[in-house]
Amino acid sequence: MDAVAIPATGGSEPVGDSSPRILLEDGPLLGVWKPAGLLTQGVPGGLPTLESWVREWLKQRYQKTGNVYLGIPHRLDRPVSGVIVFARNSKAAARLSEVFRERRVKKTYVAVVRGRLPAETGTLNHWLLKDAEAAHSLVVPEGTPGSKIATLEYRVLEARDDRSLVEVDLQTGRMHQIRVQMAAMSCPVLGDWEYGSTSGEPAIPPSADADPTARRPAVEQIALHARRLEIPHPIRFDNVLIEAPFPTHWTTYWLEG
Repeated sequence: MDAVAIPATGGSEPVGDSSPRILLEDGPLLGVWKPAGLLTQGVPGGLPTLESWVREWLKQRYQKTGNVYLGIPHRLDRPVSGVIVFARNSKAAARLSEVFRERRVKKTYVAVVRGRLPAETGTLNHWLLKDAEAAHSLVVPEGTPGSKIATLEYRVLEARDDRSLVEVDLQTGRMHQIRVQMAAMSCPVLGDWEYGSTSGEPAIPPSADADPTARRPAVEQIALHARRLEIPHPIRFDNVLIEAPFPTHWTTYWLEG
């Protein structure tokens, strides 16, 4: 079925780096722009999360005084920016979780990586082993107990000096998949110290509209952006395409610098 193109608020213009924003509200389906450095969901310690921001937005929009339902069918890593979807009722949440589980969602990312990939386009297949305790994934030999296949397709959009701008279509959804697989090709995502990016490289600069006293450590922002999400609508079942503008620092530093 053809995708229904729904433009993000503000079109393709870059957005400030520090605050979430609603990209789409279509019945029970919400598309939200997540800034890098913000957790998707709560953890012990009471850190700010995108989930709490969306709940508060719904309370204000619909003048709710109690708890509001919010289904979370998928997540983005903390240092990653871009589009993420939520469900406003349990039926929509169950249907969205099912389409993610059955891989009926097209997820497109854009990354800036160190170095050059071996070809302009290609498919990467690696076996990954998830270390849940360490919140880390490893590339391991095929057949390693507990490992799962990870597949992505990539296209080099531009290459400059020691870095490449790459578009990635995920075929599977493993923990830190793009970060691990690019590192396995000796092309770690810029700023991703956890998976081998140079620790001495400059921090991603904060946006001009950000409070300089509230700057996040560079380790919480990497050059990986969830650019587009194409997903069946949980009620109408037609495909909905949601596009997330790049953060300001992408156009002012990585993409133009």
